[in-house]
Amino acid sequence: MVVRAGAQHSPDIVIRSARLSYGGDVLFDQLDARFAGGRCACLLGPSGVGKSSLLRLIAGLAPPGAGGEVTGSDGAPIAGRVAWMGQTEPLMPWLSARGNVAIGARLRGERPYADAARRADEMLALVGLSGRERDRPAALSGGMRQRVALARTLFEARPVVLMDEPFSALDAITRLVLQEEAARLLARRTVVLVTHDPLEALRIGHVVHVMAGRPATLGPPLVPPGDPPRALDDPRVLALQGELLRHLTQAREAA
Repeated sequence: MVVRAGAQHSPDIVIRSARLSYGGDVLFDQLDARFAGGRCACLLGPSGVGKSSLLRLIAGLAPPGAGGEVTGSDGAPIAGRVAWMGQTEPLMPWLSARGNVAIGARLRGERPYADAARRADEMLALVGLSGRERDRPAALSGGMRQRVALARTLFEARPVVLMDEPFSALDAITRLVLQEEAARLLARRTVVLVTHDPLEALRIGHVVHVMAGRPATLGPPLVPPGDPPRALDDPRVLALQGELLRHLTQAREAA
C-alpha cells in the first residue's frame, strides 16, 4: 500500500508528544521517538501493545493527538512519503505480477504506462521474478506473492517504508531469503519494521526497540553488530537474541 507521493530523500522520523487511544484505551501518551534516516528500526513487544498503531501514526492514518506531531527531520510531514508492506499485502487477483507492481502508477494516471511497466519488470527482476511478469497471483507461491509485494514497495521509491510483519506468514526458509533481499534492496531508506521474531529483528535491523507498558513506551535501542543482513550463526547475534528475549519476557509480564 502506498500512502501518497512525496520527496525522495530518507529523513529521520521524529515523533513528538503523540497521544493515541482506541475506545478509551490509551496506547500512547506524550510519546517521543526518533528513527534515524536511511536505517532500519525493528519494533517488538507483546501483542496489543501498539506496534501496528505506531506504524499507522507514522503513516498519517491515525492522528497524533492534540499537541502531537509526526514530521521528518527536515520539518516536512512524513505521511506523504510512505510506502507500506504488510503481512498479507493484498494483490489484485485479476492483474498480472507486473500490473500489481505498477498499480500505483495506474491509479495516479501516470503516462505513458509503458514506462511504468518497464520499471515494474525491473523491480520484479530485482526480487528474482524475471519471467513471471505476466503471471497472476493464483499462479504464484506465497513467497512469490510476497516478492511481488516487495517489488511494489520498491517501485514506489518512497524514502520511508513501514513494514508490519511482512514475512511472518511464510515458511522458515522463504522468510530467511526475503529478509536478506529486503535488507539489501531497502538499504538507505528509512524503514520501521514490526515483527514478533527476535532473530529477524537482529538480522535486518540497525536498531531494535521493545515496546512495553500501557501507555506504551519504546525501550532503549539494542544495536546489533555489523551491517544487515547478519548471519544466522553469528555468535554475537545469538547472544543478543538471548538478551532480547529477556527484554520481551519482562515486557509481557508488564503488559
